[in-house]
Amino acid sequence: MASERAEILAGAAVLAVAVGFLAYAANSAGLMTRVGQTYPLTASFRAMDGISIGSDVRMAGLKVGTISDLRLNPETFFADATIQIRQDILLPEDSAILISSEGLLGGNFVEIVPGGALDTLSPGDEIEDTQGAVSLITLLMKFVSGSDEPEATP
Repeated sequence: MASERAEILAGAAVLAVAVGFLAYAANSAGLMTRVGQTYPLTASFRAMDGISIGSDVRMAGLKVGTISDLRLNPETFFADATIQIRQDILLPEDSAILISSEGLLGGNFVEIVPGGALDTLSPGDEIEDTQGAVSLITLLMKFVSGSDEPEATP
């Protein structure tokens, strides 16, 4: 009888630790963020290579939101993104948003560069200053073929 009780307590302890690890992992991944704790913003990009729904939105290297929706705008042929930003982050209305890379082998993420305006963006507003993804292959091809600027003659 005592050994059965010890086995039950040991099993309960292992289960509690497993639930704790799962909750910690979900919170770290941003899966436990409630919709009421964020607000939506929109942005339109020429190219969103390497970005998908769930991609990080960062500011100063820290995650402040996620991409919640991506659609191709049939009128402008740009990618329209909906971004969920943490409610405690109030962005100036002249903020910029761009696609950044973690390095040559890293993935892409969305970066917000805050502006200096006193007025802030409201839920549903559009960030108008955008910069799409830059293709590394295109940059390398320009480098190999030479620059587009004329050479200075002595």
